[in-house]
Amino acid sequence: MTGQETSSPLILVLEDEPDIARIICSALSGYGFRSEHLRTGRDLLARAHQTSPDLVIVDLGLPDMDGMQVVRELQDGSPCAVLILTGRNDVTDRVLGLELGADDYIVKPFEPRELVARVRSILRRYARSATPEAGAEAPAERTVARFGDWRFDTGRHSLVHADGSETALSSAEAALLLTLVRRPNKILSREQLLGERDVDPFDRSIDVRISRLRRKLGDDPHSPKMIKTVYGAGYLFAAQVSWE
Repeated sequence: MTGQETSSPLILVLEDEPDIARIICSALSGYGFRSEHLRTGRDLLARAHQTSPDLVIVDLGLPDMDGMQVVRELQDGSPCAVLILTGRNDVTDRVLGLELGADDYIVKPFEPRELVARVRSILRRYARSATPEAGAEAPAERTVARFGDWRFDTGRHSLVHADGSETALSSAEAALLLTLVRRPNKILSREQLLGERDVDPFDRSIDVRISRLRRKLGDDPHSPKMIKTVYGAGYLFAAQVSWE
C-alpha cells in the first residue's frame, strides 16, 4: 500500500505479473491514489470484502480463476467500480466484462497515464452520481426511490419488485439507475449518463448498461416502456418517481 492519506481513494490491483503491477501501483501513487497489489482472484475477493475499495483493477489472465468470474463475484458480494485490464483484444470479451458489471476496460500494452485517466474518469462518474444535480428530484436525505412496481434502495444497490422479489445491481448499474431516477422524464445524453464531456462514438458501455437495466426491470428491449431510446439524443426514464 502506498503512504497516502486514508481519505484518498483505495484501489485494489489484481495482476499476477509483478512488473506490470509495480508500473500500475507506481502510476496510481503518483496521482495520489492508495493501492494494494494482489496476485490471485481469491485473495482479491477476500480483500475487497474486508476493505470496500473505491475501485478494483482486474487482469483477466489469472493463475487461479478466470478474471470474468472475479468481476461477477465482486458485483455479487462486494459491489464496487471495476476497470478490466486485458491482453485479449476481443470485442466479445470486452462487452462480456461490461455485461458482468465492469465500468471500463483497457487493453495491454497500455500507457500508464491512460490507465490513470480511466481510473479518474470512473471515480469522477461515481462521485457525480452520488451528488444530486441542480434541479434533481431527490432530497439529499432520501435514499429510496419508488417507480412503477419497483423500490430502489440507492444505499444497498437493491431493486425490490412489488411481489417481494429482489434483484441485485452492480455498482455500475446502480450508478446509472440513480442518474435516471434523479432526472425522470428528461432526455439524458450518453455524455450525461457517463458523466463525461467527450464520449467516443464507438463506446458501447452505456448501451450495454442500459440493456442490462432493461432486462432487470422487465422492460421489453424491443419496445421499452420505462427506459426509452431517443434516437440521436440519448435515453429517457419514462416513469413517475417518488422518494422516501
